[in-house]
Amino acid sequence: MESTVPPQPADGTTVGLFWVASDGVYVGAPAMAPAPNVILTPSGPRVTGPHPCSWAWSDIAGLEVTEVPVRSTARRWAIHAASFAAAALDAWVPSSPTEMTVSLTTPDGTFQTPVYSSAAVAYSHREVALSRQLISRFTQGAATSAIMTEWWEQTRPVRVLRSREREALLELWLTRS
Repeated sequence: MESTVPPQPADGTTVGLFWVASDGVYVGAPAMAPAPNVILTPSGPRVTGPHPCSWAWSDIAGLEVTEVPVRSTARRWAIHAASFAAAALDAWVPSSPTEMTVSLTTPDGTFQTPVYSSAAVAYSHREVALSRQLISRFTQGAATSAIMTEWWEQTRPVRVLRSREREALLELWLTRS
């Protein structure tokens, strides 16, 4: 994958392991072609990029996101403080986003692809756990990503959501599935 920070659509936001936008729900941050994206649609996951594929949810036995950047609250605050100080001193240089791996288990085997993390620094442990629960609901057919895109269409937040707000949204989506 490219080592540059992927541009993100103006109409989207990070919630858990997802980038929620009007055009779909991405696992991680949207990336520019030719880098791959994993997009969760109500009918099933779709992979774009050099090896495009799509499946129906009924064909997915499992979807796992690994290599997720997770840090303790204290570590996240320390990194935020260091980034803020570096920016104030005009010494800040954006780094490449962390790569995660999405593994899809299908009747034909396992398909893996890298995706970019959409977290500025890292995800909270709770955010990751709730995101994985929601992914499990998708693979079980108990929920679809439509609940997330509908939320986006109704709210369109104008600021970055705090981790507690993102966790509350994930909890809400889990109770509605």
